[in-house]
Amino acid sequence: MRFTLSSALALTCLMSIAVVRPVDRACFGQEKAENAALDPKNADADFEFQGEYSGEITLSGNKSKLGVQIVAEGGGRFFAIGYLHGLPGDGWTAGGETRRITGGQLKDGEVKLSGEADLKIKNGILTIHDEGSQIGECKKVIRKSSTLGAVPPAGAVVLFDGKSADQFAGMPAKEQLLDGDLLVQGVMSKQKFQNFTVHLEFLLSYMPKAMGQQRANSGCYCQGRYEVQILDSFGLSGENHECGGIYSVKSPDLNMCFPPLSWQTYDIDFTAAKFDAEGKKTANARMTVKHNGVVIHRDVEVPKATTAAPLKEGTEGGPIYLQDHGNPIRFRNIWVVEKNLP
Repeated sequence: MRFTLSSALALTCLMSIAVVRPVDRACFGQEKAENAALDPKNADADFEFQGEYSGEITLSGNKSKLGVQIVAEGGGRFFAIGYLHGLPGDGWTAGGETRRITGGQLKDGEVKLSGEADLKIKNGILTIHDEGSQIGECKKVIRKSSTLGAVPPAGAVVLFDGKSADQFAGMPAKEQLLDGDLLVQGVMSKQKFQNFTVHLEFLLSYMPKAMGQQRANSGCYCQGRYEVQILDSFGLSGENHECGGIYSVKSPDLNMCFPPLSWQTYDIDFTAAKFDAEGKKTANARMTVKHNGVVIHRDVEVPKATTAAPLKEGTEGGPIYLQDHGNPIRFRNIWVVEKNLP
């Protein structure tokens, strides 16, 4: 048998073929934004296999919880990431057991991934075999954020509830702000805010052939200045330029990005930078960010405005800006609670 090591080392072996590392996936090319799917009905055959799987694996005679993320790269290509003790936010934490990546292909209605062990996905079940013996099984799961559908509290400023986009303007002069009852990317709130918490829900388009910053890219800019990145970073390591990152400032403590076409949430507590009477900055802006209900930044100091921000740092409040980076993204349930700080 190939699995006779400790559980941690065995999982490393399980995922050690490293055919494709997520950070290198740009080599597979790009995808035009008009080919992006915003509805599973318009997705390719790979879509039903991509996603999260949860179950158990037996290593050295001991059972352990296992989470696996399967990421589609177009043309029937996939890579897999294994998480001993469970998926991110469901057992696996940053700094946990080392993850390794293996590659695979869709053929005859099932995905096969081969390395130190053999993985097969069919009918929503991922099985793991070692020398012909099954040592693990995971079922496909669809997780939902604990703050999905959060109701605005009394006194909240409701920016978008699916009925009207009157609280937003297009950037620049965008005519179409709505897609049915959803808000499109590239809009800025008419109202400006100083210190606040904001709740928003977003849906990443499915763009399996697109890579890096071209894969469902957008961003939520607090005050139109400080960006929390929005990107299809499902299965990646979680960097400051990936989903949940405070762009160019800090990587998320945990990559909580769900697969594309899943509704996701940001809950951002924002404290504005402070300035003296002469306009000199005396304190940097700060953020606490929850992604899909999990804290990924806790009271982080943000020393500068994002380079691509519409507004420079200043004493005045600013809008909520939802960036258009050329990829279709959809938003809903956006509301703000203003904070009165000294």
